[in-house]
Amino acid sequence: MAVFKSIGLVLASVLILAPTAVQAASTFYVATDGDDGTGNGSTSSPWATITHALDAVPDGSTILVRPGTYQGRVNLRGSFPQGVTVRSEVPYGARLRHDATVIICFYGQGITLEGFDVAHSGPGAGALVIQIQDLIGDPGGEDFVSRITLRNNVLHDSYNNDILKINNGAGNITVEGNVFYNQTGSDEHIDVNSVTDVVIQDNIFFNDFAGSGRSNQNNTGSFIVIKDSNASDDSNLGSERITVRRNVFLNWEGSTGSNFVLVGEDGMSYYEARDVLVENNLMLGNAPNVMRAAFGVKGGLDVTFRHNTVVGDLPSLAYALRLNVEGSNPPNDNIGFYGNVWSDPTGTMGAENASRPDDFSDTPPVDTLDFFLVGNLFWNGGDTVPSDAAELVNYTDDVDRIVANPRLRGQVGIALPRWIPAVELFGDGSTTIRQAFERLVELYGSPSAGSPTIDSADPAHSPTTDILGHARPAGLGPERGAWERSPALQVSLAVNGVELSAGETLVVDVRVNNPGQLPSADFYLGAVLPGEVNVLFIRDRALRTGVGSASNPATWAPIQSGVSLSQAFTKELPGFLRRTWSGTEKAGAYRLFLIAAVPGSFADGVVDPEDVLGQSTATIVFTH
Repeated sequence: MAVFKSIGLVLASVLILAPTAVQAASTFYVATDGDDGTGNGSTSSPWATITHALDAVPDGSTILVRPGTYQGRVNLRGSFPQGVTVRSEVPYGARLRHDATVIICFYGQGITLEGFDVAHSGPGAGALVIQIQDLIGDPGGEDFVSRITLRNNVLHDSYNNDILKINNGAGNITVEGNVFYNQTGSDEHIDVNSVTDVVIQDNIFFNDFAGSGRSNQNNTGSFIVIKDSNASDDSNLGSERITVRRNVFLNWEGSTGSNFVLVGEDGMSYYEARDVLVENNLMLGNAPNVMRAAFGVKGGLDVTFRHNTVVGDLPSLAYALRLNVEGSNPPNDNIGFYGNVWSDPTGTMGAENASRPDDFSDTPPVDTLDFFLVGNLFWNGGDTVPSDAAELVNYTDDVDRIVANPRLRGQVGIALPRWIPAVELFGDGSTTIRQAFERLVELYGSPSAGSPTIDSADPAHSPTTDILGHARPAGLGPERGAWERSPALQVSLAVNGVELSAGETLVVDVRVNNPGQLPSADFYLGAVLPGEVNVLFIRDRALRTGVGSASNPATWAPIQSGVSLSQAFTKELPGFLRRTWSGTEKAGAYRLFLIAAVPGSFADGVVDPEDVLGQSTATIVFTH
């Protein structure tokens, strides 16, 4: 067994399990005090700009960008058959800012951008934060901008138009593991426009204008739109082979005419998108602002929406979907909905407010040629799921439907995972985007034990994995919705804030979702104190505390020992911990943890990853 010298190592190696970046054989450096003229890209003589580094490095290189703010445009250019990675040396520590498009990729192939904080420098900026388009020869020709990956970035606060536009013939683009928030006007987080083979996965999408000191005008567009607005200006007529999977959407602050995801938008005379797959997404209706519908199609062909979980109040003109045409659009054709969960626990499914009627779909019959509604779950808080004979799509069209409570957690007080550079944390206490993503899924997308979603979906229409990458099916059949249970014990912490001062109260919610696949566990609940020398732990359900050594797990006391896990159960403990700061506590970072461990495994003072059956962490910062 590996001996961990400090609790910091335990948390880093056992709890967070974050991937460790491996430096390539050819590693070069960019720094705010670097020089493109005299530097050579070495650790002691770095370059000043990413653009210059890409012009200089050989194929297969890694470019590490040191922390700091970099003003001006970044040009991702050059063709790299093996691929080049441009990575922030400290995740989210390198900030890219400009008063126009911050990053362009018009001539790039084989480039990955990873770990940056990217935004406009402020009001008055030119359009777009990032644009990827093909200008290599004829747009969309045989040789085009391709193999571009945006991974693990904080992409936010466009003051003009979209955050990310992928357009004009680009292809083979991957957008994964990022967090997006705050576009401007009737534009999007991502505009996928006349392109092919784009994968958007494992991201978090939300808006929080107040958190950026901006006012919410309720006029922004969809989070993702997939379309083709330029007709034959490139070799593509309609975006094709677009996948949107394993994402979390929440906190709608947009217009009443927009959606989380929209296929087609501009009323063109051809199919604006075809072969579109939207699967394993979690769409949370936690905000009071009205949207058009969670999902929409306008002039789409061969569109599949499967195993998504749409849950919450979600004030809207239609709760689940809108299928329509505008302008010269051809009728939608072959639109399929399989294995989804649509659940409004408030009983106001598709109502803008309490005085308005419920509405499941807006689907004029003449606007869609063919649709499929198979094996979904519907819940309207115990009230009747709305149905309208004037609409093409009603829940009663689903002969394999389930109408029942999916047993998903309520959404009061969701902590938005915006990046807070001053404390190097996300707003939910996470230290990485992936940690924030998993917390949202575990808290709000995983049904409680005994849910009717379990084992009830049709494998013929199910993906092979779920929103967290777990294999489907886990049991006799796949689960309906985005989440599939796994043998792992699921433990979760949620905090009400990450920056606290004297007089403010910390509230910690605890959730344990046990699939019934393990014999028993010891549970540890506590906090690593500033300085990471001591651990404060909760000794029992009466919340009496003790102090242990961060370097010796044998001194830690479980809050409960030998808990039987042989039978499935879900335990919700909202407000389990409440602590009002007096001002006498030591200032600094407190790393909260909830650990389920093999019984007695910490008694010898050493920890092995196999000892940990489940874990959740959240960091808060106390200031005087």
